[in-house]
Amino acid sequence: MATGVSAPGRAQIKEKTLRTDRWWLAPLRIGVILAFFIVYATVRIFMNKWYWVDAYHYLTPLYSPCVTESCVQGSSHLGTWFPKFPVFIPFGIITFAVLAGFRGTCYYYRKAGYRSLFFAPAACAVPEPHKKYTGESKLPLVALNLHRYFFYGALVFGLLNIYDGIQAFHGKDGGFGIGLGTLIIWINLVALWLYTLSCHACRHIVGGRLKNFAKHPMRYRYWTFVSKLNPKHGTYAMVSLFTVILTDAYIMSLSAGWFSDLRFFN
Repeated sequence: MATGVSAPGRAQIKEKTLRTDRWWLAPLRIGVILAFFIVYATVRIFMNKWYWVDAYHYLTPLYSPCVTESCVQGSSHLGTWFPKFPVFIPFGIITFAVLAGFRGTCYYYRKAGYRSLFFAPAACAVPEPHKKYTGESKLPLVALNLHRYFFYGALVFGLLNIYDGIQAFHGKDGGFGIGLGTLIIWINLVALWLYTLSCHACRHIVGGRLKNFAKHPMRYRYWTFVSKLNPKHGTYAMVSLFTVILTDAYIMSLSAGWFSDLRFFN
């Protein structure tokens, strides 16, 4: 039986939608941003170079942690867990797998992906081109329910990024130092943590399934804090994409020797 605009109970008109506003602008804008980030991140992780600035201990988040013997000297803060990788395997494959899984299964990115990349549907009252939809209970979309588990992995990598941020307070001649790269790294850290902590899965983990908040005052405090961040989860999601790109591009430029870091102290 036909569904949607072709259902028997609907008026049979040739127009796919009667909306006269620019409904396509929002999904187009988000789609361009998502597509750009996907292409940029894919190219960068397969470059396997220009990810570490030894003078100031800057490590791009796309390659953190770098734990293979293929990593340049000094970039393996946590040691080398694996031997040298073949040239076709990215050094940041673990980082990519966990964080791409976290963002790809995120409730906000699901909506953005459905509307912007898959047109399912592109906007309210605009029919989608797909003839069949089985929901997120069957393969491959059932894998989206792994989001809560990817969240735990994102927390671990968030802590690793904080460690990288602390390492970025490194002076050119040793000791303490602050440069423009240090500030960019910490701005990215704030954006990433706002995105992570405003996650719907985080809100459920800290306060879900509680029948009486009075008996769990600490979890109620956490739940209240996350609930204040949650309405802007989509904003943090998009902002953090740009901060990740900015951080990686800046560190890549320094590592490649295109220009020098602006130093404020040492």
